[in-house]
Amino acid sequence: MMRVAVLVPCLNEEAAIGKVVADFRAALPDATVYVYDNNSTDRTSEVAAAAGATVRRERRPGKGNVVRRMFKDVDADVYVMVDGDDTYEAAAAPALVQRLVDEQLDMVVGKRVETHQAAYRMGHRFGNAFLTGLVRRLFGSQIDDMLSGYRVFSRRFVKSFPSSAREFESETELTVHAGQMHLAIAEVDTRYKERPPGSTSKLRTFRDGWRILVTIVNLMRNERPLLFFGGIAFVLGALALALGIPLVVEYERTGLVPRFPTAILCTGLGVVAGVSAATGLVLDLVAHVRREVKLLAYLRQPAPGVGPMGQAGRDAD
Repeated sequence: MMRVAVLVPCLNEEAAIGKVVADFRAALPDATVYVYDNNSTDRTSEVAAAAGATVRRERRPGKGNVVRRMFKDVDADVYVMVDGDDTYEAAAAPALVQRLVDEQLDMVVGKRVETHQAAYRMGHRFGNAFLTGLVRRLFGSQIDDMLSGYRVFSRRFVKSFPSSAREFESETELTVHAGQMHLAIAEVDTRYKERPPGSTSKLRTFRDGWRILVTIVNLMRNERPLLFFGGIAFVLGALALALGIPLVVEYERTGLVPRFPTAILCTGLGVVAGVSAATGLVLDLVAHVRREVKLLAYLRQPAPGVGPMGQAGRDAD
């Protein structure tokens, strides 16, 4: 029997968490539902426990801290992560899990298809499209809904994922991790509905959008340093050339350097460009070693639906 864990990070979701737990227990009767309460000031924990969930608490604020704690603490073969706001379709969970197992995938994302116009605010829709497109270009992601909070993971994905996010940047990190590790993933349309009365969104469009954008830049620096620092070197080198060529022409014509401060500036820009390029080369090697370490952690875990003995062990059963 596969061990399936439903992971529900939540904050002040008293109005929704009971139904979320009940719906996922009905959809996945053999799964264990874990609700991680992130310092709620209402009765979220009591309602979740009454509905049959295993309730745990993460004191450090922010969804990223909750996700990191869940992935560390919970031991399972398949992980279903969903927000506790009752906007995602619990009935789709068996199909998502089955697809993960049948195709030996590492992540299946529930792509949101809204059933009500108010479920998906215009600002969130635009921000998601912009940030998802940016990650697709920079990291080769294959996901159309990067910020979906409904995902299914293999054990080997979870145990090789080095989370550093604090708040709503977790989904970005999950997507980039899958892309950089060249993991097998899929995206499945799932219904996305409006929050129930009494439940309010904790996502702030501009603040959290800015944090996610900063996270993308930091991930570029850490995961693709040659492109990051090489781009800086290219810009600085081009600026140094643009400012320095007229000085060289003037020197060749008159033997004088009429704008000495500009010449110093060009020299400084050229030196910084060279240092930036060298930094990118060195850190690219470091990033390669880090990917190898994550790959080793990934390979130590069995594929979904396969026991420690591998495919043959499953067939023998």
